[in-house]
Amino acid sequence: MNAVKPQEVIEVNALRVGMFIHLDGGWMSHPFPLSNFKLAAPDQIATLRALGLQRVRWSPHLSELTAEPVAPTAAPAPAEAATPEQLAAAADAAARAEKARRLAQQRAAQSLCEKQFAEAARECKKLTELIPVQPKEAAAQAEALSRTLLSKMLGDQEICIRMLNDVAGDKAAAHALNVTVISMLMGRTFNLGEAEMLDLGVGAMLHDLGKREVPERFRHREEHFTSPELRAYEDHVTQGVSLARKMGLSLGATLVVAQHHEHADGSGFPLRLNADRMTPQARIVALVNRYDNLCNPHVLSRAMTPHESLSLLFAQGKSKFDTAILGAFIKMMGVYPPGSTVQLTDDRYAMVVAVNSTRPLKPRVLVHEARVPRDDALVLDLEKFNGLGIRRSVRPAQLPPESLAYLSPRPRVAYFFENAVDPADLAEAIA
Repeated sequence: MNAVKPQEVIEVNALRVGMFIHLDGGWMSHPFPLSNFKLAAPDQIATLRALGLQRVRWSPHLSELTAEPVAPTAAPAPAEAATPEQLAAAADAAARAEKARRLAQQRAAQSLCEKQFAEAARECKKLTELIPVQPKEAAAQAEALSRTLLSKMLGDQEICIRMLNDVAGDKAAAHALNVTVISMLMGRTFNLGEAEMLDLGVGAMLHDLGKREVPERFRHREEHFTSPELRAYEDHVTQGVSLARKMGLSLGATLVVAQHHEHADGSGFPLRLNADRMTPQARIVALVNRYDNLCNPHVLSRAMTPHESLSLLFAQGKSKFDTAILGAFIKMMGVYPPGSTVQLTDDRYAMVVAVNSTRPLKPRVLVHEARVPRDDALVLDLEKFNGLGIRRSVRPAQLPPESLAYLSPRPRVAYFFENAVDPADLAEAIA
């Protein structure tokens, strides 16, 4: 087992560019994409001072500080030429070390996203539980969480949308966070301003808050509902608007709550608004909410794969959703969104695990390789393999039994995002 390298404590005023630091307090307590990272610029140190931090932990062995010049030493004696066997052994060892390094980075990146999603989902659940007793405080916490997510998305860096393996916890909070994250990433593609993005985030996070006031048996629409039962279900929108006003939500966020079930063609509810009368934020949330409900229905046996859900939205929803938003959604998520099980052009089966939101046609995939244990399998970035692509989508039930067991698609789909960061920083990201 590798020894754990020591960390030291340093005064914030003594920090220097190049130090690899570790921030305590959770991902949402600071504006940086990671809690452990290498200081790259003086303004990052200034931000740490502005947060009121006095000391932080740092890892000297991961840092790159300018060293003092070293006096030249005598040239070493020439080594004997290596034999072909020695060269082959060295190359094999280097290949194994490189694979181990990449595997560690891959696991760290996945674990980091899952930790961040879980932390945000817990905050989402806590703030919704505050609504009946402290509505104003709940609103403030919803805005704070939305602002935190926004701060992680800002900038020109590329965003990777990643499927999560572990989505245990409150289903309502997971749905709210799923819709919030994807909606805000959509808002980013449309270059919405900060105030518009916050309205989008808060409205998406609280779009279903009215279901608290509806009997549990009417919180999820069923085909067999009678007209009175259907009206009871649809009443969650009216109840949500009433609660939003008590919470003092902004008009933009309240309109998302009010319009998240309206359709572009006027066939939605409760007011049968068409696209011209819906806000841009509400049009985004209406689409993303529908997508997540198709992937993660109340009855899991009815779940569709992400690719099937996207195909249905395109085929049947072109009149129900804003065409520009639907097109941007497909462009961002890819034709085969994360969570889709597919067959590659070389006939192997795989699962899409991540997609670069700016280059979605070549996602990252986990490929069924019988000779490689699943836990040791490296994710393939199809963008780096010329001639290799996705041939078709395959439902999990259609996979060969050994591929189904290997890929192990999850019954519920959850997404989070990561910024483009130096892969070297990820190796210690979850230390």
